[in-house]
Amino acid sequence: MILLKKNMNLDENEISRYSRHLSLPEIGIKGQLNLKKSSVICIGCGGLASPLLMYLAAAGIGRIGIVDNDLVEASNLQRQIIHSTKSIKIKKIESARDRILEMNPFCKVEIFNTFINNENALEILKGFDIICDCTDNFKSRYLINDACLILNKPNVYGSIAKFEGQSTVFNLHTNSPNFRDLIPEPPPKELLPSCSEAGVIGVLPGIIGLIQATETIKIITGIGTPLDGKLLVFNALDMNFKKLTLTKNYPSQEIKQLIDYEEFCNTKMEEDMILERSSLKNISIKDLKDLLSNNSENIVIIDVRNEFENQTNSIQGSILIPLNDIESGKEIDKIKRISLKKQIYIHCKTGKRSLKAVKLLKKYGIEASNINGGINAWEKYEMTN
Repeated sequence: MILLKKNMNLDENEISRYSRHLSLPEIGIKGQLNLKKSSVICIGCGGLASPLLMYLAAAGIGRIGIVDNDLVEASNLQRQIIHSTKSIKIKKIESARDRILEMNPFCKVEIFNTFINNENALEILKGFDIICDCTDNFKSRYLINDACLILNKPNVYGSIAKFEGQSTVFNLHTNSPNFRDLIPEPPPKELLPSCSEAGVIGVLPGIIGLIQATETIKIITGIGTPLDGKLLVFNALDMNFKKLTLTKNYPSQEIKQLIDYEEFCNTKMEEDMILERSSLKNISIKDLKDLLSNNSENIVIIDVRNEFENQTNSIQGSILIPLNDIESGKEIDKIKRISLKKQIYIHCKTGKRSLKAVKLLKKYGIEASNINGGINAWEKYEMTN
């Protein structure tokens, strides 16, 4: 204890706080000082970031950065445990910062009230030792990946969907794989549902976020074997962990500058949607409103979202038939009966799932029209008219 007290880098309060770390030979005073001297930035401040930030703060990371531009919503609280009911309508970065400082006043917290983008990514990330990707979209993931390659920074990655999550460490060494080795090209649009569309069990981001925190601490202290070249996949339904080997295939030296990630991730999808729309019937919200005001008795609106989404907000008089029930054929006969006497219009949240439903129904000889923009466009129209 005398030796520790003489160390000017940890005061008595810190020695007491981190005593269980100091008792571990693998960490000890040297490892704890490394944690204190280190800097970690978290991109995103939601479900994955919540346990990650809290445990990094508790571990004694000296400087923590947080990048986000969202406000806390009630629907976040089921999984984003760094926030509280009092945080609703407050900026996530401010809510998280205050919680971190409550837990550990020895941490320095820098907040960036913005979404990561081409203009700010390199400038924000260059000042931190380790980057933690806690985002939920492919545009940000490719951007963060490429920025880490350019800056030569480790990228501690996590992702979740429904009941399954995964985590790995990208770009730890020269020969380490990166995100483009895992997913060389953005997946098709039908594989990109958001948490609000597909749902996620609340504990899942906690588990994956803790794995990200563990990997970050291991890298900083130099202990154990990080998930470098290994993808850890977790399924909560059967409580199964699988570790898959990930090898470097995409040459990192090709990444010299950031690209247009909006175009990279969306152009092909948008082109496909335009081609599909051109061969299928579509209707705008304004035109649909006009039809409903003049001939509502001959119109049926089908909502192909899931039950929870429908309960959250819906178009009055619409019928809920989830896309899964159309894909399985379960509700085809019902829709056929409806279409004999009515005009069918289909919507989802943004127009992607409804477009797919219209295309599927056409194969069964059912004529239906896609409502462009979905319920998002419906609500926006109602707010402005």
